[in-house]
Amino acid sequence: MNKPYILKAAFIACTLPALLLLSCNSPYTPRPKGYFKIDFPAHRYQSFDMPGFPYTFEYPVYARIAHDTSFFDSTPENPYWINVEFPRFDAAIYISYKKIGPNSFDKLKDDAFKMTFKHTYKASSIDYTEIRTPNGVSGMFFDVGGNAATAKQFYVTDSTKNFLRGALYFDTTPNEDSLGIVNRFLQEDMKHLINTFKWK
Repeated sequence: MNKPYILKAAFIACTLPALLLLSCNSPYTPRPKGYFKIDFPAHRYQSFDMPGFPYTFEYPVYARIAHDTSFFDSTPENPYWINVEFPRFDAAIYISYKKIGPNSFDKLKDDAFKMTFKHTYKASSIDYTEIRTPNGVSGMFFDVGGNAATAKQFYVTDSTKNFLRGALYFDTTPNEDSLGIVNRFLQEDMKHLINTFKWK
């Protein structure tokens, strides 16, 4: 066997174990959990004002309006049920509208609370704040903490004729950690929708 080959083999045989021993002595640091970086668009809005609809509002230019064609496998009770869809976030605000009949206002309000508090078993908290806008719109905004299916809900009404409810849902398994930043971003859009909301 030639001498350079023996020297090379001896060098590798000595250095490799030394390198392995040195690498084993460094402390192990696990990587922290992380989520994909999300590039949010600028908050810019357009008007929703369809003929025949009893309401109007502003919604983001990166969203689209779709008619809601099903409600728990049944047909919505009127054509004013719509979805404000956010394709880039796989999310939508589901909007349902009801005409207030004789003695039905309290029931509609109670139903809105019941639908929100159905999420209690997954929620870590449920906070609600009263809505009063310069356009004469009143209602309630619900902020649901934890891994509930919907973290943001609201209802708006004129207390005599019209009642509208909205709920933000994602087309994914609820996870407060990963969806929190998107929920906060879309909450700003929901609040803009509410503050620009008008009854016709």
